[in-house]
Amino acid sequence: MLETTQGGDADGVVFRDAWLLDLGRAEYGATWAAQRALAARRADDLIPDGLILVEHDPVVTLGRRGTDADVLDKTLPVFRVERGGEATFHGPGQLVGYPILKLPDRLEVKRLVTDLEEVLIRACADFGIEASHEGPERGVWVGGKKIASLGLAVQRSVTFHGFAHNVSTDLASFLRIRPCGHAGTIMTSMEKVLGHPVDLEDVKASVIVHFQTVFGVTLRRVALAELLPEGAPPAPAPGTP
Repeated sequence: MLETTQGGDADGVVFRDAWLLDLGRAEYGATWAAQRALAARRADDLIPDGLILVEHDPVVTLGRRGTDADVLDKTLPVFRVERGGEATFHGPGQLVGYPILKLPDRLEVKRLVTDLEEVLIRACADFGIEASHEGPERGVWVGGKKIASLGLAVQRSVTFHGFAHNVSTDLASFLRIRPCGHAGTIMTSMEKVLGHPVDLEDVKASVIVHFQTVFGVTLRRVALAELLPEGAPPAPAPGTP
């Protein structure tokens, strides 16, 4: 089992040990199944808090307020999931993060969303992008365009689902859905804002640094088998609620 002792830096700031599961590029259904299994183990205190980072093949997820009408291109695979929000597109060039965190109180969810936004705002700043919380809804915004979407679920006081941050995502993909109830043109990416390519691995490194600072954790890279020694559950098929 993972260690859950606390460590500190030279200034005496205490950081909790947490895990980092970097899945690279992975199929959505399998990742969703792993999330739920990890959240259940966190709820039972079998593992500490952690963060999944992943890039998905093209897929649409529909949150609790999403409807079939939000999917304009019916050829896209669609997963109906338990997170808040409406339709979200995931695809290559997008950094997706799923924090598996045990909250002391469900009222902490709003603060969690703000903190996740702050992580991504700081990561944007590392690349010269001035992003903010200010927009018509939660998320990260740049010049009136949405660069990152957030949607969480909480079960047994443990969070899963999370954020989708557009690094070099093909923005035409968002025209195939109504992202968060908007026209697809509301979305942007780091590459679009900067006008040049941005390496997803560089952004991932920045997000890891800022996640540790904002959440007061030290992330240790692990393999999925360390977190789920009995193996991941079967992956649900698209369309499965």
